[in-house]
Order: sequence, then C-alpha cells, then structure tokens
Amino acid sequence: MIILNKEEIEALINPNEMMDTIEEAYRIFGEKEFYMPERPVVEHEQKTLMYMPCYTKDVIGTKILSIFPENAKLGLPSIDGVVLLNDQKTGAPVAVLDGQSVTAWRTGAVGGVGIRHLSRKDCRTVGIVGAGVQGFHLAVYACAARDIHTVYVFNHSERDLTDYLARLKKAIANPAIEVVQCKEVEELVKMSDIICTATPSTEPVLPNDKELLKGKCIIAIGSYTPKMREIPDVIWDLTDKVYIELPYACVESGDLSQPLSEGRITMDRTVLMSDFLKSDADEEEIARGTTYFKSVGMALFDICAAKELLEKAKER
Repeated sequence: MIILNKEEIEALINPNEMMDTIEEAYRIFGEKEFYMPERPVVEHEQKTLMYMPCYTKDVIGTKILSIFPENAKLGLPSIDGVVLLNDQKTGAPVAVLDGQSVTAWRTGAVGGVGIRHLSRKDCRTVGIVGAGVQGFHLAVYACAARDIHTVYVFNHSERDLTDYLARLKKAIANPAIEVVQCKEVEELVKMSDIICTATPSTEPVLPNDKELLKGKCIIAIGSYTPKMREIPDVIWDLTDKVYIELPYACVESGDLSQPLSEGRITMDRTVLMSDFLKSDADEEEIARGTTYFKSVGMALFDICAAKELLEKAKER
C-alpha cells in the first residue's frame, strides 16, 4: 500500500493537470458512471467524523474527515483526515493520502475549472476574500487558469499576513505576478476581474453593490452549511444563473438555500457544471456578463484527484 503525505502530494501537483482531472470528474458525474451515497456523519461531544465514500469504474475511495473545532485553541487545523483508495475488483486498500492536501488541491482545482469556463480570457486580476488554506489554493489555480498579473488578498481578521503573502507568491512561482493585501473588501472588488470567496462567514462578505460586482466572475467556496453565507442578494439582479456541482448544494449552502427559501430565486436558475461543460454554450458570451459559481464539493472530486495522484506517484 502506498502512503502519500503532504510534501509528496505537493511535489506531484500540476495545477492544469488537476483541473483536467476535475473536468473528467464532471464527465463521470454527467454520465452517471459512479455511485456516491450520502455521507454518514458521526457526532459526539462537538467532535465530528465524516465519511465520504464514492465508487467509480476504476477505483473505490473514501475521504474520512475529523472536524474538531476546539483545535483552534491549540493552534491546529479544525479539519483533518485521510483519503483511502481501494482496488475496484478486490476491495484491497491500495493507498492512503493526506486528506488536508487532497481537499485543498482539489477544491482549488474546482474553483480553477470555474474560472476556466466562466471568466473572460482577458482577465488579469483576481481577488481572494479569506486568507486561509482554500483562499491560498484558489489563488494558485486562478494564476494557472488565466494570465493573472495581480492577486489581491483581503482577510476580515487583523492577523499579520506578511508570511501568508510571501508563501503565496512563492507557490505561484511567477515573479511577474504581484500579491497585494487590501485593507477593505470594496477595494479588492473594485480592482479584481475574478473574485474568489473562501470564508466561514454567516453573513455576506462581498458588498451588496450592483455597480461594484457587475461584470465580475465570482467563485464562492466557503459556505457549506445552511447558516453560512458569503454572497449578497444583489447577485440575483446581475445574473440569471448560478453554476453548481450537484443539486444537494441548494440544501447544504446558505448561499443557495436562503435565497431559495426567501423566493429570491427558483431552481430553474441553477445549472449543473457537468451539463454546462458538455453543452454548446457560448462561454465567451456568457463570460462577458456577471457569472457566479458556487461549490460545496463532493467525494467524486476527492477520489478522482487521489487516483490521479496515485498514478503519478507510481510513474515516479
């Protein structure tokens, strides 16, 4: 059995190849060539274990997450875990991968695919709201998906971002790309062609200003419970559609469940990315307006990403 830790996974990652893998996952989803049951959740004393199994024609995999909120007091991540891959024919374990790394790199790739297909090709700036792990990886993928010259970063807390910005610039690995901290989110929105949100906020983190958000490509990653919300109501005045991965997103994320329950939008304004990618839609025409992609993730992404990493590890 092969074990891949964080450092080994980072050495294997190629952002464009990982985005291709996510697009293949969308194809598998659209063709229904998978089995992905609802994820069992076991909670006890504010400690949660989450099991995300998925079967494809090639591999069986399960992402096992631990969610321990009290870890923040210890200076540790609240979410940790592993991805276990099993042989499709025998069920034998074939690999264990660091769950934090797989989640971070595949989620960034999901956002990158959204940028690939929903942003203008001449976009040169990206704004990251939320200076955490996911915001970090969204910035890396944005720079791979488009010819970005400036990355703007805004964080609602007052923590020092000097080290974070330096690490991000090193990870982007292009000295021509500037990484700049914004003091106000309005400044970031005004300067950015693409806006990525990756926060645990329960209230919108972007300004409810039609003129500021008009013509932007918005990639929302953070909200994964009905109480979480990142995107303001004005978005529904700017775009007819929201692009999502699976219908369950409309239940899980407050960015969708709240406006649906309030009657601000209806389900016919949601578009599955798997359907969009195989359609003959004019992406350039769509990207000229305001576009909005909302991701909550799914085990299929994790398993496809882990399978790709395992194959690359075997090649090496």
